[in-house]
Amino acid sequence: MKELSSLQIERLKYQPKLPSSLAGGINNLSLTEGNKTKAVKDCEQIEELFKNTYGKPVVTFKTSSVNEASPKRNIGVILSGGQAPGGHNVIAGLYDALKQANPENKLYGFLGGPSGIIDGEYIEFTSEKINAYRNTGGFDIIGSGRTKLETEEQFQKALQVCKNLGITGVVIIGGDDSNTNAAMLAEWFVKNNAGIQVIGCPKTIDGDLKNEQIEISFGFDTATKTYAELIGNILRDANSAKKYWHFIKLMGRSATHVGLEVALQTQPNITLISEEVEEKKMSLKQIVDYIANIVAKRADMGKNFGIALIPEGLIEFIPEIKSMISNLNDVLAELETDSSFKSADDNTKFETIKNKLNAQDSAVFNSLPVLIKQQLLMDRDPHGNVQVSKIETEKLLIEMVSTKLAEMKKAGKYNGKFSAQCHFFGYEGRCAFPSNFDADYCYSLGYNAFALIKFGLTGYLSSVKNLSAPASEWVAGGVPLTMMMNMEKRHGQFKPVIKKALVELNGPVFKVLEENREVWAFEDKYIFPGSIQYFGPSSVCDITTETLKLENAAKLTAV
Repeated sequence: MKELSSLQIERLKYQPKLPSSLAGGINNLSLTEGNKTKAVKDCEQIEELFKNTYGKPVVTFKTSSVNEASPKRNIGVILSGGQAPGGHNVIAGLYDALKQANPENKLYGFLGGPSGIIDGEYIEFTSEKINAYRNTGGFDIIGSGRTKLETEEQFQKALQVCKNLGITGVVIIGGDDSNTNAAMLAEWFVKNNAGIQVIGCPKTIDGDLKNEQIEISFGFDTATKTYAELIGNILRDANSAKKYWHFIKLMGRSATHVGLEVALQTQPNITLISEEVEEKKMSLKQIVDYIANIVAKRADMGKNFGIALIPEGLIEFIPEIKSMISNLNDVLAELETDSSFKSADDNTKFETIKNKLNAQDSAVFNSLPVLIKQQLLMDRDPHGNVQVSKIETEKLLIEMVSTKLAEMKKAGKYNGKFSAQCHFFGYEGRCAFPSNFDADYCYSLGYNAFALIKFGLTGYLSSVKNLSAPASEWVAGGVPLTMMMNMEKRHGQFKPVIKKALVELNGPVFKVLEENREVWAFEDKYIFPGSIQYFGPSSVCDITTETLKLENAAKLTAV
């Protein structure tokens, strides 16, 4: 038996809170349907691809005085994509709901992500198994994976596995790509009269799976609080030592929700937002100048220290870098079979690349530090593209800011000292003990997912709203997955995908950063959030993110 920490022992005892509509029991529910829905974009194409599941209504649950018996069901569950705190509680909520509905119900967990349902790798959950993972971080209860469910062969294999186990419902816990898988599988099952329902649950610490119906994806709350604690510690250290600039890269490749939330929780001196960089068409030089000018002005104030937050995906949002990487992908594809290029030294490779890129992209590539050039030429990802996530943007900016400051010093425009430290916070937040908010939210999502199955729905995403209110006031229901979809170009072909939600520059969350940016840059209004609290008053333990508070407050104001 593995050893448990004192905190884990106590967390296993925690009973997550449910919305009042679900707390009355899984067999005491009524369902209310809203109006028919349509896709967020490209409606005709999405409807053509999802003829059997398109246009379904948003639904909500209410407590009913009628207790309806539930027939025996076997359900399968899949964890898909990167880890996010709270995944185990989604499974626990699903398990508790189905056992409450009918003690003979069974829950099967497919191992290693979507590949488990194709290969027939699974376990049957028991109460003992579930109880050992309640309120814990990670996806280790059954593991995860990134296999896409999109081919006829895969669907046929999944169907056979489900038939062998008597499964009539599958819950896929994942992000935008994973829930696109769920939509595809749901449509195929209906088209082929398989009698198997598919329900998704919104997961991603990046925070980019959200819309009017999905206020937040699970894991975002815990991850941002974890990063905020670490950054708060560094802020305190910087303010104590007063001699280092810390450049901190934060997870969030496609959107900067994480960086923005952590900035609001800690108030660092510099926060870069990828979406703003793209909107303003900021060049790499402009970004470097912006940082260097703040460093220089703080030095004039006797402050040779500070904190800069850098989004993981920043480099892809800088127009000239984005263009260069696109051109570089084509060049590397052309050189893929060139053995002399592969065996050449770095300088020869750099020269070859420089000569093959168009003039503008060549100049950008040539301007980059050697370390970044090397990272750009690393092995490409499975789709044949440069692995942008491995580019150490924080080191790139440190080197270029240092060079800029040296030029300013020569010109008599800077007299400070610049000593920098770099950090990357990503994996540190993906498997943390879920906050009380995420523990409650995830349990509710899982419990609610079974409610959707119980009412015969398929192609839906489990939805719990009104999340800035106490848990008892949350609103449980479901959203058709097709409502969130549009067509995007993937690997040269247009495919249906769930649309990512980027930071809205006109939204209430970014506006707070924009309004305070100048003050935070120079007046050191640092906040030290400390660690996530699990015990104590609700005002400390059940708080959610600044993002959720601000967005929900804006909705109420609009109403």
